Amino acid sequence: MSDDEEARPADTRRLPTLTPDTGDEAPRSGPDDAPVGSDEDDRTGRFWSARRVPAAVVAALLLAAAGLLLYDVAAVRADRPAMAWRRRLAHDLATRPLDNPWVLGAAALAVVLGIWLIVLALTPGLRQVLPMRRSAPGIRAGLDRSAAALVLRDRAMEVAGVQSVRMKVGRRKARAHAVSHFRELDEVRADLDVSLGEGLRQLGLAHGLGLTVHVRRPKKG
Repeated sequence: MSDDEEARPADTRRLPTLTPDTGDEAPRSGPDDAPVGSDEDDRTGRFWSARRVPAAVVAALLLAAAGLLLYDVAAVRADRPAMAWRRRLAHDLATRPLDNPWVLGAAALAVVLGIWLIVLALTPGLRQVLPMRRSAPGIRAGLDRSAAALVLRDRAMEVAGVQSVRMKVGRRKARAHAVSHFRELDEVRADLDVSLGEGLRQLGLAHGLGLTVHVRRPKKG
């Protein structure tokens, strides 16, 4: 026993030495082995937009109308004549029939605006953001469609024979339009199917996207 080992406290243990894999151990999980998410995660809905612009426009219009009407009512209470626009509006509402074109036009405009506001209230918006699978409770992530298209385009450019790729990612389908300057088109298309399919899986989206691949030769001249 050496002097160093005699000086070491009794409760101290040597750390195990890391040795390279010999092939007998189970393969370690890599980035491709990330959890795919449960069925509940796969039903993740789209992100809801704050609708700041429509809300600000509606609020500003209501505030301006309410302020103008309140000012006119206060002026009438102070023994001043009502504004000309309110007197004309009251006269028109009292004398114009319901089938008047101006009345019908105003009613149609009110209906269209009402339907627009209802649609904005009931739809999530943010169509450019694709929801991703939830890897942890309480955390949501999204991927922009243009960013997803850029990642898939870079993967497609790594396929042999591909000269250029135009990638478009929608809410339900990804479309690739590739130009191949050598190799058989069927072989290039098959390799693109494999590469882009793997790329779509690695994006970690909550809803799987369909894939359409088109390959053609470059135009002559």
